[in-house]
Amino acid sequence: MKHNGYICAGKEYCTLEKHVPAPYFRKDFMVTGEIRQAILQITGLGFYELHVNGKNITKGYLAPYRSNPEDLVYFDSYDITDRLIPGKNVIAVLLGNGMQNALGAYVWDFDKAPWRSSPKLCFELNIEYADGDTETVVSDTTVKTAPSPILFDDLYYGEYYDARLETAGWDEPEFDDSAWQTALTAQTPNGEVRQCEAEPIVKREERRPVSVTPCDEGYVYDFGLNNAGLCRLHIKNSKAGQKIWLGYFEMLKDGKPFFDNIRFNRDGKIDHYQEDIYYCAGKETETYTPHFTYHGFRYVYVTGITAEQAVPELLTYLVMSSDIRQIGSFICDDDTVNRLQEATVRSDLSNFYYFPTDCPQREKNGWTADAALSSEQMLLNLTPERSYREWMRNIYKAINEKGQLPGIIPTTGWGFDWGNGPAWDNVIVYLPYYTYLYRGDTAILKELSQPLMRYLRYLESRLDENDLIAIGLGDWCQVGQTNGTPDTPLIVTDSILTADIAKKAAFIYGVLGAEKEQQYAKAFENRITAAVKKHLIDHDTRIVKGNTQTAQAMALYYGMFEETERKEAFARLLEMIDKNDGHMKVGVLGGRVLFRVLADNGCTELALEMITRRDYPSYGNWIEMGATTLWENFFLSPDGYPVESLNHHFWGDISAWFYIYLAGIRINPAGHDAREVNIAPCFVEKLNHVKADHVMPAGHLSVEWTRTEKNIQLQISVPETVHGMIKLPNGYEFSDNKQECVLASGVYQIEKINH
Repeated sequence: MKHNGYICAGKEYCTLEKHVPAPYFRKDFMVTGEIRQAILQITGLGFYELHVNGKNITKGYLAPYRSNPEDLVYFDSYDITDRLIPGKNVIAVLLGNGMQNALGAYVWDFDKAPWRSSPKLCFELNIEYADGDTETVVSDTTVKTAPSPILFDDLYYGEYYDARLETAGWDEPEFDDSAWQTALTAQTPNGEVRQCEAEPIVKREERRPVSVTPCDEGYVYDFGLNNAGLCRLHIKNSKAGQKIWLGYFEMLKDGKPFFDNIRFNRDGKIDHYQEDIYYCAGKETETYTPHFTYHGFRYVYVTGITAEQAVPELLTYLVMSSDIRQIGSFICDDDTVNRLQEATVRSDLSNFYYFPTDCPQREKNGWTADAALSSEQMLLNLTPERSYREWMRNIYKAINEKGQLPGIIPTTGWGFDWGNGPAWDNVIVYLPYYTYLYRGDTAILKELSQPLMRYLRYLESRLDENDLIAIGLGDWCQVGQTNGTPDTPLIVTDSILTADIAKKAAFIYGVLGAEKEQQYAKAFENRITAAVKKHLIDHDTRIVKGNTQTAQAMALYYGMFEETERKEAFARLLEMIDKNDGHMKVGVLGGRVLFRVLADNGCTELALEMITRRDYPSYGNWIEMGATTLWENFFLSPDGYPVESLNHHFWGDISAWFYIYLAGIRINPAGHDAREVNIAPCFVEKLNHVKADHVMPAGHLSVEWTRTEKNIQLQISVPETVHGMIKLPNGYEFSDNKQECVLASGVYQIEKINH
């Protein structure tokens, strides 16, 4: 696509104080012969909706992508050969603000974006006729434009639509646009031009409300589950100008709509929150779906309708996400585990809009730590790898001249001074590393090589006199900690994770055959590890600086103790848990490893109990309180209500834990063959049945075990090209008295050893 020919409807852009309607654009042209092929390439900054000859053919919602246009400008390609007709044709576009004018994201300085402008459009149609002639149709000042009925649109706040202003046939070839204005030339963005390879955003499900309840001046529509997407409004017998307000939220408080956990204060005033406004045309039946926004919600508060209009059919929940497939499932005979697994996947999908976001209602940001913490469970449950690769290209572009990464991507520059650091930046290795492990994909590693070295050099420049590091965010959202400062010292979490980044970098460079870079990364890892052991661990007590569950679990998980120290160090961790009455007391960094460390050291029963117990704080307590998605934290207000987002995924490694420990699925255990799998289940006494499925590149893998009165029956199905071992935990053996055998499909009888 030629990176020129940008147009706009006008230079004025939408603000909270002055709304500027989203523009329509039309370009008509003649087809003069038989067409061999017609390819249309298009980008909208921000989002576009593409119509050809009266049909909406847009690939999905919020096309083409979300990026910093100073780094990357995305376009889409459409083969419209079969959509063109002899004679007059038209390309028609509706254009929204998107990231070009993300006015609702002021908290992260998107309102100060250097590229902020009215939305702009660029397209190019190349027609090849059967006789060999060619024709090119481009966006230029012959394109006609007019305001659409979208009075206001923002990715974060919502959309306002006046159906009285609809223009019938605006996207049809024969429409008379003589009264429309001509488009203006717009500035060409500076970013590299790329065709979008990430999956489009699509509708996954339609949900009807489970209840409709009168409330004050309106009605509460409850859809039963927290998700993300849009509502389709279908209203009958409206009056012209009737204003319908839709407010989207996640929880009721004292039976009333509660918005406080998903909005901010702006200049001391309560900010807008997720809302759509529809002004009726006054027709017998009207249907409306917002175009350039999305929301995270379970409930909708509706005002401006009559009692007769407040029927279940008024609203339909269009549950949306990127078009990534679910390839994993886990189920057992514990309802809490099953509901947590469902909540994790629902949170993953609610927060996958081109890339992993932190929450779908308030921030919608590409927080780096969130994606890193969830990388393994997302790869076990879903197919994010294609979208990962596209987002990684944005991550590489975001690295500044120092080699530093911001905490959110895309960004206008926010997140370099706060919101980053090794625990967040490790996304640069985690997504490629785990994608390679689970999919065997080296392509994602090859693109990483150069930017990763820039980042490692940056980390080295930030070491202190003891070769330790403390420069970013630490054990975020610690259980019960409301002042934002975790108990675990930042120097502990940052230094340990810097060593892990270097270790994974050395592995990646080894796969790529980059010997010099591998040696550098390995030496860097050894240097940090030695410093941690020397300065952050009391080798007499086997306690890590800070004396917290997070510090102890991270040091054990990431190999900071000598082998001879591990047993006593693990005993110290158990003492810390016991001191906290068997509850976890970690933030997201400790939460990623605590249950793994317990299971690795023979305490799977304890880990499962800590996860599923129904008292506060625990994951099971979320379920007890009615959660259908994972929450942002384990804080509660004095009156017992959650205080932040109810739809985050970065606590979701428990799902990976279910697969890896309860079902025992260990994919690519040596790190060099994605077709190698070890099956090593933990037969916890609390469970009598576990079943997990996962679709590998090689095919479908299934593990199921069932406890009977006499033994455990283990049923395994593996693709023919997959190899590995079946390994039983201590205390169990096969009928031939062995604890290991070569992996093969079949049914195995497992005996408990009685001695």
